[in-house]
Amino acid sequence: MSKILRGTLLLTGASFLSKFLGMIYVIPFYDLVGETGGTLFSFAYAPYSIFISLSTVGIPLAVSKFVSKYNSLGDYESSMRMFKAGSTLMLGTGFVAFLIMFLSADWIAQFQIQGEDTDVTASDVAFVIRMVSIALIVIPSISIVRGFFQGHESMGPTAVSQIVEQIVRIAFILVGAFVILHVMGGSVVTAVGFSTFAAFIGALASCVVLAIYWKKRKPYLDLQVSRQRYTYNLQMSDLLKELFRYAGPFVLVGLAIPLYQFIDQFTFQPAMRASGREDIWVVAYSVINMYGHKIVIIPMTIATGLSLAMLPSLTQSFTQKNEQMYTKQINQSLQIILVLVIPASLGIAILADEAYGALFDMDNLSLTGSLLAWYAPIALLFALFTVTSGILQGIDQQNYAVLSLVAGILAKILLNSQLIQMFGAKGAIFGTALASGIAVILNFWRIKTALAFKFKQTIKRTMLIGIFALIMAIVVWILKAIMGIFLPYGEERWAAVLMLVIGAGGGGSVYLLLAYSSTLLERIFGGRIPLVGRFLGR
Repeated sequence: MSKILRGTLLLTGASFLSKFLGMIYVIPFYDLVGETGGTLFSFAYAPYSIFISLSTVGIPLAVSKFVSKYNSLGDYESSMRMFKAGSTLMLGTGFVAFLIMFLSADWIAQFQIQGEDTDVTASDVAFVIRMVSIALIVIPSISIVRGFFQGHESMGPTAVSQIVEQIVRIAFILVGAFVILHVMGGSVVTAVGFSTFAAFIGALASCVVLAIYWKKRKPYLDLQVSRQRYTYNLQMSDLLKELFRYAGPFVLVGLAIPLYQFIDQFTFQPAMRASGREDIWVVAYSVINMYGHKIVIIPMTIATGLSLAMLPSLTQSFTQKNEQMYTKQINQSLQIILVLVIPASLGIAILADEAYGALFDMDNLSLTGSLLAWYAPIALLFALFTVTSGILQGIDQQNYAVLSLVAGILAKILLNSQLIQMFGAKGAIFGTALASGIAVILNFWRIKTALAFKFKQTIKRTMLIGIFALIMAIVVWILKAIMGIFLPYGEERWAAVLMLVIGAGGGGSVYLLLAYSSTLLERIFGGRIPLVGRFLGR
């Protein structure tokens, strides 16, 4: 198994487990705080995600690229010097970001919510923003340590620390919310505020894990430096210039989804109010940017792990001008996304009512299930943007990744309010699809022109993936039609759960059987996958 694939599977497994836990916990969290709490929670996390990216200024992933580059040249000393300088920088920027977010909470909230006769008020939003801002003190320092390990193509520290951080955070959210609401008799606003504070508690747990890894790996890192025969002896100013040249684009690329959500926060409620739909805006917003988003984001988790694991290896291949290797890596990266995300997002769209009803609430599925179905295909665009941006960064075209994102963001800003007023809550989804679609197309175009890259192989395999996904969809529709005779899955939650399991299991098995029997999976992953074979009884 190739090094990139091992790293991909490790980071992807950790990211998937983290995202899966992030989806599962919202089921009891929904029962505790409802749509209002979910909307309030998401209003805190969108600006928080933006401040995280701004406070790290793209340094962690840039350090990953920097370390990979100089390690491939045998200059381990420069890598270590950069890590030390970046760590000091992250401590300062994290604290400054905390102060800015904490002190500007009222100003941010007042621009997002219009009117006082609403379930979520500006003062409520300001409170949860302040609570989550405390995590900014710790998170940047954690992320740079992860980036340093990834630059050494060691994905374990990132994977383990992510999982531990998520488990601790979720435990604090659920226990804290339960105690505040059912033991202390507190309000939903207070419960959500302390739930956002859980980001800080989870970050502390991650610090402990990374400290253990650092203590274990430090002797080996010191040995690398002591044995090196040549150093470029770069001045600190030159190191920082190169680092920020890499880092700048990482900032905006990492902001894509939070920025889309942030634009929704400023436009959704006013546009829904202007179009006479104010009575449903809280429920609709919670589906798009909280509960439904948790479901949709799982298929694109593969993209996150892939882009992080791919960058050091792709950078190394490009630096060494190994055209055959980086061509293979780019093709494999894109095809892994397509073979997994296309059927997953299509399945969520078909089973949207059953998924939302089984996980959250059977009421108002005509709105909630419909929005989830529209939102599901966006997972593919998110995944492709993440990976194509990672490819551009790996081949020193990171500035173009920024231009493509800015083009998409401008389209979202200019059209979002109009789309919401025209199509209702779906308009926000259409705005996100338009923005991410523009960015993906521009990224593909730049990859093609910069490398004279040919997508023929990827296009042919995508067509085969589409055929298998269509067959899967037909199977799921048939299962729904048959089960509808026996199961009231549109009315009862237990029946929706059963239909979801039957539909996902049946459709997924058919797709895997087709992809495995045709050797499509073998060709994309570079070898047989024993786990799939055992699952299919082969």
